[in-house]
Amino acid sequence: MSVGPRLVACPTCGKSVAWTPENAWRPFCSERCRTQDLAAWASEKYRVPVVEDKDQLEVDDPNNAPNN
Repeated sequence: MSVGPRLVACPTCGKSVAWTPENAWRPFCSERCRTQDLAAWASEKYRVPVVEDKDQLEVDDPNNAPNN
C-alpha cells in the first residue's frame, strides 16, 4: 500500500498543497500566498486575543508591592 504525500490546505487561498521537502513554500502554495500572509501579520490584521487578569496585573506592578 503506497501512501502519497500529505496534502494540506494553503492558509491563504485554501488550495491543496503537498507537504514535501520539495515544496519550498509549505504550508503555502506559492511565494505570493506566503508574502500575503506575512503582510497580514505585519499590518496587524491577525491578532492574538489577550484577556488581562486584574489580579496578575496587581502582582506584577512594582508600585503595588507590599511594604516589608
